[in-house]
Amino acid sequence: MERPYLQRRYLLSFDSRDIGHIFTDVLVIGAGAAGLRAALAAAENAQVLVLTKGDLEQSNTCYAQGGIAAVMDEADSIEAHVADTISCAAGLGDEEVIRRVVGEATQTIAEMIEWGLPADREGDRVALGREGAHSANRIVHAHGDATGKYLLEMLIDRAKAHENIKIFENCFVVDLITDEADGAVVGAITFHARYGLQMIWAKQTILAAGGAGMLWRETSNPSCSTADAVAIAFRSGAELAEMEMMQFHPTTLYVAGATRALISEAVRGEGAHLIDREGNRFMGKYHEDGELAPRDVVSRAIVAQTEKTGSTHVFLDVRHIGAERVKRRFPQICRLCADFDIDIGNDLIPVRPAAHYMIGGVKADADGRTSLGGLWACGEAACTGLHGANRLASNSLLETLVAGKACGRLAADAAGEANTRLTARRIISSNPHSDRTALDLSDIRNSLRSIMWRNAGIVRTGPRLAETKEIIGFWGSYVMDKEFFDPAGWEVQNMLTASLLVVECAFRRAETRGVHYRKDFPETDPAWARRQILRRTEQQLVVM
Repeated sequence: MERPYLQRRYLLSFDSRDIGHIFTDVLVIGAGAAGLRAALAAAENAQVLVLTKGDLEQSNTCYAQGGIAAVMDEADSIEAHVADTISCAAGLGDEEVIRRVVGEATQTIAEMIEWGLPADREGDRVALGREGAHSANRIVHAHGDATGKYLLEMLIDRAKAHENIKIFENCFVVDLITDEADGAVVGAITFHARYGLQMIWAKQTILAAGGAGMLWRETSNPSCSTADAVAIAFRSGAELAEMEMMQFHPTTLYVAGATRALISEAVRGEGAHLIDREGNRFMGKYHEDGELAPRDVVSRAIVAQTEKTGSTHVFLDVRHIGAERVKRRFPQICRLCADFDIDIGNDLIPVRPAAHYMIGGVKADADGRTSLGGLWACGEAACTGLHGANRLASNSLLETLVAGKACGRLAADAAGEANTRLTARRIISSNPHSDRTALDLSDIRNSLRSIMWRNAGIVRTGPRLAETKEIIGFWGSYVMDKEFFDPAGWEVQNMLTASLLVVECAFRRAETRGVHYRKDFPETDPAWARRQILRRTEQQLVVM
């Protein structure tokens, strides 16, 4: 049933002679922390163009309430941080990558503070918080629960001020352009509401448009997180890895009829309790670390407890911590709760899990190299082995900065080594016209998110995954055969494509490991201590 997703290399029919052309040394797709840090590094030695499909402030980075993990205390150690990351990764972590990223954390934090990140302080030292599965206090925050927002603002200001960086907002990347001779990526075809279709040619391209939460009905992600990076990389022939590994955050604010909003893990790190509808703490029954167990454990425990009690959600109880302390430590969360008439000093906070962080993505090494020449990937768009089968809290913002910097510098070096002048090449894409019935895209989008939540969410089974593959294949035969000329249509095509890859890999992994829980295979199988890697050919979906 995957055939509709293999037939078209490009979503659009076009002749490059009929489209406007732009040239740059390094093209960065995505303007979250990973993309901007890569752009700043690349701009030291190259001309850089940054694309974002929405406004600059629209990214998963901006919504990151948690902090940046780094060893900043003499009582802590890099070995302990490495060990925690490896343990959380559930047998799929790449120790070499983990040691490199963790080893650069302290230096990275110092650089960000020097650039203007307003890290919280205790006296003359950086304040350090605690989050789940960490063995020590090592989480650096900015303004309590708004680390991502302030980090992004600082990076945006620096990027805007850099003479070698241009930023195109509201510019949708439809597809990566590949050289027909060797498959190397040579840029992207984009759409802008004002300028229409454009061919952007680049000596090197960095993919940093991570985020896939919108594939699921319940998510902490903004609406722009529609797995575009995964889908365009897949169509280009790049290798992807661990697409079954989606991390579900245990605690998002649950108010019926409202979109989900993150309640940071740092709240539990501060001492908050999880209680069920009957007022009982329950995490001790599921893990010895209680509320500070790994995220996959907490998410499944909440699902199990709601099933036992016949409820839609559980509660976070912070009343024993004290209203003033909570308001001082988590001002953004307090304002969020107040918007729904929840007084955290006296009321319980209703919460339930939601799709949060895509661990899988474009297969890349520690420097961001992918399987295709000219293409790099970093941040949530990439899968390097840092997170394995379960991401350790606050390692993601750290990864965006460490990997983004390395990726940007090396991409700029590679662009400099290509001394030839960029020239436009003629590329013709011709897709056959389809007379098949047009389905309502809004209905498909909503139905896809619902079935992904029910069948490919926190709890999975083989029969339900097989059924979901069949349904997504059916939808694809009526959606992937069409050409759309607006971002809404391309987003649905990307969401269907990425969902199929998630479900395919989840169906094949017949075990439970990290964030991937198979109810019909509840044990971890040593034979599955390996990454699933996949790529597209015109004939088949290759899974290795």
